Amino acid sequence: MLRVLLSAQASAARLSGLLLFPPVQPFCLGSSKWGDRPPGGAPHAAPVQGLQRLLEQARSPGELLRWLGQNPTKVRAHHYPVALRRLGQLLGSQPRPPPVEQATLQDLSQLIIRHCPSFDVHTIHTCLHLAVLLGFPSDGPLVCALQRERRLRLPPKPPPPLQPVLRGGQRLEAALSCPHFLQHPQQRLIRSLAEARPEELTPHVMVLLAQHLARHRLREPRLLEAIAHFLVVQEGQLNSKVVQKLVLPFGRLNYFPLEQQFMPCLERILAREAGVAPLATVNILMSLCQLQCLPFRALHFVFSPGFISHISGTPHALIVRRYLSLLDTAVELELPGYRGPRLPQRLHKDIVAEGLRQLLGEERYRQDLTVPPGYCTDFLLCVSSSGAVLPVRTQDPFLPYPPRSCPQGQAASQPTTQDAAQRVVLMLRERWHFCRDSRVLLGSRALRERHLGLLGYQLLPLPFEELESQRGLPQLKSYLRQKLQALGLRWGPEGG
Repeated sequence: MLRVLLSAQASAARLSGLLLFPPVQPFCLGSSKWGDRPPGGAPHAAPVQGLQRLLEQARSPGELLRWLGQNPTKVRAHHYPVALRRLGQLLGSQPRPPPVEQATLQDLSQLIIRHCPSFDVHTIHTCLHLAVLLGFPSDGPLVCALQRERRLRLPPKPPPPLQPVLRGGQRLEAALSCPHFLQHPQQRLIRSLAEARPEELTPHVMVLLAQHLARHRLREPRLLEAIAHFLVVQEGQLNSKVVQKLVLPFGRLNYFPLEQQFMPCLERILAREAGVAPLATVNILMSLCQLQCLPFRALHFVFSPGFISHISGTPHALIVRRYLSLLDTAVELELPGYRGPRLPQRLHKDIVAEGLRQLLGEERYRQDLTVPPGYCTDFLLCVSSSGAVLPVRTQDPFLPYPPRSCPQGQAASQPTTQDAAQRVVLMLRERWHFCRDSRVLLGSRALRERHLGLLGYQLLPLPFEELESQRGLPQLKSYLRQKLQALGLRWGPEGG
């Protein structure tokens, strides 16, 4: 039966795999009462282990069968994988393996078939794996019996859940919420969803659709028009936090809808919700800024002193101010007819902070840091001896105080420090830092700059006239770059 399958020529690959199969441990295989005990842990452990050693040292298939047949009271479930593994070693370890009698293999198969109902699932799996490696036919009695026992021990599969009947918007929501669908957009399916009637859809579904279009850059006019129409129809039920998500794809995809009430609707929503959600308000305006259709009335509101004062105490103050600086740039460059309020000049510091963030990165400067003995710095940089701008977190931003070159309480005429890194302080010189109609600094400002210089800080003044002459963030970044490079500073890949 297995004379050909177990020949050295037909089974070399399988037998080589068998030789690498790890030895079977008697205390981790088998479902009998001996299976849980370590070697030597029970009165009958020695005979059981002795039989395993005899099987592992058998010199022929016939000897294997003899040890199993003559010791029925000592044979445990884990002995059968040991016998199959030894059989594979006998057949694969010699150039010319010994002949195997058909009766021997049949008797060994019958022994395993007879006792496999008492095997645990791990022993069954091991025997099945070894039998396949040895070349026992997949439709033979041994393999079939082991596969049947394995199936009996597998837990039953639960019946498939009944799929609910989805209608209209529910089908759209289910499709858009599917992770596979979100990762692999299919424009054909997306376009078919445009046929859904707006009254069947919910704000949640339309937000999912808008986010999907924006995320995958799908400029599908029918879907975008459907979102615009939904926005107009549901205007009274939508707050600005939902609206900011619905208008996101229009700005991102540079698509202005044909819906005539789109802009009047957004202006009414902004007028109603602007004071409630500042971040959502500027998000909507940023989308409209991308479409070059900023409403003047909304700009009047977000540039008003009350709105700017209100956002100062909110968690989103930093990002809102960044967006306001971009909106102010758009007003300067694209809205020559706008005569309303603009970003107040006192926010020069916010604009410079945004320029430094984009130019150097947030980790390379500190803003509003107070240094000993109590002077506030607008922006502080740590610079190596070669001029590279260093990450501030890796350096002590403070110079020694009092200076090490003089006793405490005595003024220092020259800055001296043992620290290899320099500290560069960018000082904003605003209009109100000077005497009225004069270029003379106020006494407090002059004192601060004088003492910081004596302490060893290198000062880089930024006069308000130069800041106000910069038209937009790109020009401001170019201005800051020139200022820093004039001091010999480097950053980015070339600066380390």
